[in-house]
Amino acid sequence: MFDDVAPKYDVVNDVLSMGQTRRWRRIVVDAVGAERGQRVLDLAAGTGTSSEPYADAGIDVVACDFSLGMLKVGKRRRPDIDFVAGDATNLPFADNSFDACTISFGLRNVNEPKKALAEMLRVTRPGGRLVVAEFSQPTVALWRTTYTEYLMRALPAIARKVSSNPDAYVYLAESIRAWPDQDRLAAWIGDSGWGDVEYRNLNGGIVAVHRATKASAAPGEEPLLPGQVRLRRRTSAVD
Repeated sequence: MFDDVAPKYDVVNDVLSMGQTRRWRRIVVDAVGAERGQRVLDLAAGTGTSSEPYADAGIDVVACDFSLGMLKVGKRRRPDIDFVAGDATNLPFADNSFDACTISFGLRNVNEPKKALAEMLRVTRPGGRLVVAEFSQPTVALWRTTYTEYLMRALPAIARKVSSNPDAYVYLAESIRAWPDQDRLAAWIGDSGWGDVEYRNLNGGIVAVHRATKASAAPGEEPLLPGQVRLRRRTSAVD
């Protein structure tokens, strides 16, 4: 499905989000907070649009996705970025390989999202960061009703005019409506072993950006070995 929409994927996303995707990506990059010399895994990166800000800043970024069609489009446009085919639930990277892992609007498409969260924990170094941007639930009832109406009626109609595979966007609308809300996703992240879980609502809760860290040894504690986790969980909401 994603291979079919790859050539126009970024353009269609801009249209359907009314240009908001660019703002959301900037917020994610700020939340990741990566610096030169660090290594970032951008999971479900698609054509690599979300990976470009890191590469442009001189940060070592790996754009990983399961869709070869998406990766091919991205590699043609940005041959300087490292594109890697991979399954989010069985990542082809060693333990503690990255300073930060991020996934934008892709966790919802993984068959076992909790397993993917655990895999991202595995490949992140102790003290490293996780940032997840995903569609969520508007916090105001009236806005939630309006948004749901847009998802189920307007979005598929627009997709039929601008996308080569409108059925993919019918799936998009249905998957967004079925996705857990902000607090439930925060609980999933914490239960996967990540600590200091918090989130920020964007556009009234249409999108939520969750941030967490992988625990590192405190003074007097033994350092973590690969595959080990230490739980220190705090969950809070930031509007």
